[in-house]
Amino acid sequence: MPAEPSTATPPPETEAGQQAPAPAPATPSPLRALRPLVLRLHFYAGAFVAPFLLVAAATGLLYAGSFQAEKILYDHELRVPAGATELPISQQVAAAREAHPDGTVSAIRPSPEPSATTRVLLSGVAGVDEDHTLAVFVNPYTGEVRGALEQYGSTGALPLRTWIDELHRDLHLGETGRLYSELAASWLWVIAGGGLVLWLSRRRAQRKLRGSSGRRRSLALHGSVGIWAATGLFFLSATGLTWSTYAGANIGDLREALGQTTPTVTASVPGGGHEGHEGHGSSAETGTAPGSASPVSLDAVLATARAQGLSDPVEVVPPADNSSAYVVQQVQSSWPTQQDAIAVDPVTGEVTDILRFADYPLLAKLTGWGIDAHTGVLFGLANQIVLAALALSLIFLLLWGYRMWWQRGRGSAFGRPIPRGAWAQVPPYVLVPCAAAIATLGYFVPLLGIPLAAFLTLDILLGTIARRRRARHTPT
Repeated sequence: MPAEPSTATPPPETEAGQQAPAPAPATPSPLRALRPLVLRLHFYAGAFVAPFLLVAAATGLLYAGSFQAEKILYDHELRVPAGATELPISQQVAAAREAHPDGTVSAIRPSPEPSATTRVLLSGVAGVDEDHTLAVFVNPYTGEVRGALEQYGSTGALPLRTWIDELHRDLHLGETGRLYSELAASWLWVIAGGGLVLWLSRRRAQRKLRGSSGRRRSLALHGSVGIWAATGLFFLSATGLTWSTYAGANIGDLREALGQTTPTVTASVPGGGHEGHEGHGSSAETGTAPGSASPVSLDAVLATARAQGLSDPVEVVPPADNSSAYVVQQVQSSWPTQQDAIAVDPVTGEVTDILRFADYPLLAKLTGWGIDAHTGVLFGLANQIVLAALALSLIFLLLWGYRMWWQRGRGSAFGRPIPRGAWAQVPPYVLVPCAAAIATLGYFVPLLGIPLAAFLTLDILLGTIARRRRARHTPT
């Protein structure tokens, strides 16, 4: 058959009647040059890491709702009718100890508002996990003990929220289970960033929703929701890594090297303590300092903290031994953050150290705010609603991603993978810096680097096998 006539416009002729050389093809922008590679990475990462992300998103959605559920479920322990005058804090502690004499008082959280109970936290109680405490809830007006529940963490999580939090963090599998959440956090920003690059590199007309069904609609929904959720997903990934096992340790080492660790108030008493006062009872038992000639009560310590500007909610930690001071710290994690702390000599009542949140290093503040926002306490209910919306968005994004893979198969059991050759299409001036950046990130974020190396190894192996098969079936 004769060849069809070309529809291309011929190159312009020169004055001598000769055709001028064709213009050189335009160099693609770095964004468009990376598109084939990003598409392949986005596909493989989405296909194999998405199950971990799906679990993290589903458990994160449960966690976002656990704050309000906790208030309803434990209303009897948490709330009391507001009274006229509160009992001294030492009497409230004594009431808690009478009802629960086991263990040691590790902290006291006085009632932060008129209708809230006081929490007396006991450590070393039989049947309570070592890293948890038993919170005894006391009516601050009558001294009635309203109940006792296991508590975990600085946010005062009770059993329901603790159980969901541990499910989200490690699937109740301990340190081994934490690998799942770190893997999800390590890859979330990669998948979200890849999707962002793919969406921005598409022509505007291709981004519009066309038709009411099919892969094109799934793609449009996937991209539209992803572009709006990307910032929040980046944030969840970054903040999730700050307290992960391996990447978190590297981040901690970096902060320490930069002098940006979170400071703590000095709890030791200047001069070596108050030896010779042993045997006169613990402040946790009597409400006074250990064996002092001029005892300083918990009420006096709390009054000193108020005089230093520490408003509710606060936590009072009794002295650990005869060389330690009381530590009183604000525990409000909502905005504006109140985290000031003071140390009070248990014998003299003098303030021995003061730490203001305003004096924290910048990275310490940012880390604290990031974790508080990730855990839903920084902006209260609004924070929790945003977290729930992000979790739902991620769930739908993952489901749409798998649907597009299925639809790409056109009737096959599984969708067709993205074609090979993506590396070859990226110019060296783009590929080399990207490879160096990814290698550096892979070193500091091991659960990104190790799976990525495995993906690349498997991809190269499959490509080699495919080439050998083609070579065997190609006639010579």
